[in-house]
Order: sequence, then C-alpha cells, then structure tokens
Amino acid sequence: MRRMLAERELTNEGVRRVNSGARRTRTATVNLAESPLTWLHARGKLTDRQFDAGERLRADWERAQLAPSVTMRWEAVRVKGGVDTGLTPGERQIAAKQRFDEAIVQAGAGLSDILWRVVCAGEALPTAEKALAWPARSGKLVLSIALDRVADFYRIR
Repeated sequence: MRRMLAERELTNEGVRRVNSGARRTRTATVNLAESPLTWLHARGKLTDRQFDAGERLRADWERAQLAPSVTMRWEAVRVKGGVDTGLTPGERQIAAKQRFDEAIVQAGAGLSDILWRVVCAGEALPTAEKALAWPARSGKLVLSIALDRVADFYRIR
C-alpha cells in the first residue's frame, strides 16, 4: 500500500490540518491513504477474505462514482488493474453501480449501514458506532458479518 503522509494538529476536538502561519501545538503524522478497513486487517481483526470483499465493494463504489461531489466532474474514472471487458466507460460505471447495489442488498438492511460507513465513507468504527447509536465495540462484529455476506456475493474464497 502506498503511503500519503501528512502532519495534523492534535486538539481537544480531534485532529485538524496544520496551518502554516499558526502557532504549533502537538502534531502527529498520519497516513491519509490508510483506510479503516486496512487498519482492521493489519491488526488481525478481519480475515483476508473479508478485507478483499471490502476492497471489491469500495472499488465498485469508486467505479460507479457514487461519492458526493460539489461540482460536475469531467474526468473519467481511472482504476488501475481493471479488466477491459469491451464495455464503454458509461457501461462500466452502470455495471459497477449494479454490483454495488446488489452487494449492499446481499449484506442486509441492518448490516449495510456500518458496511457503507466504514468501507465506502472511510469512517472509523467508533465514529460509525456513535453515528448509528450502537454500543461501543459492537461495530466490529456487525462489520465482519456484513463483509462475509459481501464476500459470498463476490464469490471470494
């Protein structure tokens, strides 16, 4: 995994960007390329199969261009390692959206919330648990079940 290191200021409200002209306080170097899913996998909280399922789901989410945007995007989606299926870019985007929607349905109504928040939106588990008003440390179990179902959808062994 490539690393994108950035320096962030540690405050009582959380982590924020360091202003170049501001007085410096405590800072930390963070890897912006590391997702919560990668963090869980690196610490043995997710199996390889669950991690691969999450990465496939996130790749379909990115190919389908489902992320919110403020303005119109004119550039094409570029995903390295893609297989040329003979489809036009628009057809590939539609196919990715259909796969994403079907995978979310396969995960189930109660599980898709945490799945989307952690895998696609990049929220940390504690943040997602708090937003969903779940008990602390319950998200890991629910996320594992959701990723198992998504792995079944993608036929990952």
